Amino acid sequence: MRDYRYLTLDCYGTLIDWRTGLAEHLGGLLRRHGVDPAPEELLRVYVEEEHRLESGPYHRYREILMESARATAARFGVSLSEDEARRFAESLPSWPPFPDTVDGLKALRVLGFRRIILSNVDRDLLAETVRRHGLEIDGAITAEDTRTYKPNPQHWLAFCARYGARREEILHIAQSLLHDIRPALRLKIDCVWLNRYREPVPEDVRPTEMFYDMDALVGWLLTR
Repeated sequence: MRDYRYLTLDCYGTLIDWRTGLAEHLGGLLRRHGVDPAPEELLRVYVEEEHRLESGPYHRYREILMESARATAARFGVSLSEDEARRFAESLPSWPPFPDTVDGLKALRVLGFRRIILSNVDRDLLAETVRRHGLEIDGAITAEDTRTYKPNPQHWLAFCARYGARREEILHIAQSLLHDIRPALRLKIDCVWLNRYREPVPEDVRPTEMFYDMDALVGWLLTR
């Protein structure tokens, strides 16, 4: 059994309810143009567009958000203005945390872990998210730091270099199989799949553990 010192956590989708934020803010823009796609369809199209942009040359996440919003809207027959796309990008720090996030992060501190966010965002967007919602963390590695986007492994490599951490000391906690769980497992880093949306478990993915909420995660760490 590994003795973890560091908990690395994804933020948007894991600590922040990314799907609700997307449906409210991008969905709201589309509704003002008379288009109201189902949340599942909006999510599917947006994820495709964002992943396409993140797979290309590095651009700041604020630009990725803007271009993803405009490309998604175009697929629904809507032309978003630059101002509308910018307002969508700037809304990110207001997206709500999951109900167990704030207390869960505090509980992880009480258990003695260092909590480091690894996120596909800009430093200022993450800093404002942390400030606005009172998220208690010990550090962060962002896409702006690595100039890459997960699933590229540079977030984990940069974390190990900055903190002097060995891979066997790390437990990575995240919701996204694509961006987090699969690449971390390829690096031989233990993972908890925080399956926020109760998705089916693929046969080809074997995280160290899977939980649906932070309370279950904290309980497991408490009894190890």
